[in-house]
Amino acid sequence: MAREWVGKHWSSGEVIAVTAEGGVITGIRPSEKQTEVWIGPGLIDVQVNGMAGFNLNGHDPSPDNVRGTLQALQREGVTRFCPTIVTAASEDLIASIGAVTEACEADELTDYSVLGIHVEGPFISPEDGPRGAHNASWVRPPDWNEFLEWQAVAKGRIRKVTLAPEWPGAIAFIERLAASGVVASIGHSAASVEDVQAAVDAGATMATHLGNGAHPLIKRHPNYIWAQLAEDRQWAGLIPDGFHLPPTTLKVMIRAKGRKAILTSDASYLAQMPAGRYETHHGHGVILEPSGQLHLASTTDILAGSALTLRTGVQNVANFGIMPLGEAIDLATLHPAELFGLAASGVGTLRVGGPADLITYHWNDQAETGEMAIATTVTRGETVFAA
Repeated sequence: MAREWVGKHWSSGEVIAVTAEGGVITGIRPSEKQTEVWIGPGLIDVQVNGMAGFNLNGHDPSPDNVRGTLQALQREGVTRFCPTIVTAASEDLIASIGAVTEACEADELTDYSVLGIHVEGPFISPEDGPRGAHNASWVRPPDWNEFLEWQAVAKGRIRKVTLAPEWPGAIAFIERLAASGVVASIGHSAASVEDVQAAVDAGATMATHLGNGAHPLIKRHPNYIWAQLAEDRQWAGLIPDGFHLPPTTLKVMIRAKGRKAILTSDASYLAQMPAGRYETHHGHGVILEPSGQLHLASTTDILAGSALTLRTGVQNVANFGIMPLGEAIDLATLHPAELFGLAASGVGTLRVGGPADLITYHWNDQAETGEMAIATTVTRGETVFAA
């Protein structure tokens, strides 16, 4: 059955009618209807650790946590995402990957919505600062056989791995990731400029939350942040919560990376949870401040992931004056689709023949602080959230 949605185009402001059938967009045409609703592609979040109390990691992984996370994301306008499994003991990491696989196999829409699994660690820097909130006792050097074990459990769903390229054997590991079609991403790293160059030459195409997972104090230049900002072949994930990157820093990074800037939430399971102290699966106490900042209880200098949602991050970029909301949406839709080689099929935009993954939303840019309020989230032509 054909369906239709009407709204102002997220970029041009022209009122359009989008029709879809069988999960595919069949028509996009100008509309004479009067509306205050906007329409745009569904958001794509390439780094999600959980949300609304549903944890994709920890000691009790469950397909229910995957489904709960997805439902929370749909309320925020996200139609596709990368469940992120972080540094853990081998058996816990395998169990968390297995829970995602089980959720995908049990439900076709979940399987579609999971763009690919992102494994962040355990092949990261053991140093304080770059390691972030990851537990040092679980950090280890790259091991291709361990990766193959993950991929077997995931049944090929692992699409991205974050690692530190300064480890012995890391460059060869990156080459094998790239050859297998998996995005190799530099993150939680104390790499030298030469390490960064070697990693990108080997096929590392992304920087995970650039500017974070870093020493609180580093040499002003050269350093691993500048090296990745300057690398034109490398995409950069950026967390726009105002804490991980101050607005001025975020603006400069977006300007530097241009078409290769990607907004991501790096949301922990504490996103959308009440402020307070929590004990995490990392073995650390963390504080979620009323402001939304999430940090280790032992120090405010080390953030413990994010309590951000991607919708709020997109909204922040507009409110920070970095770019209009429509352009910010592209950084959370088209750009991640391009990273994973999906843009040609219409993912990350609205195009006839492409998937009917879209949002309708309200945007009040006349207020001092504008709010992007999701009205409807549609995945493959199916309404998965309606306000």
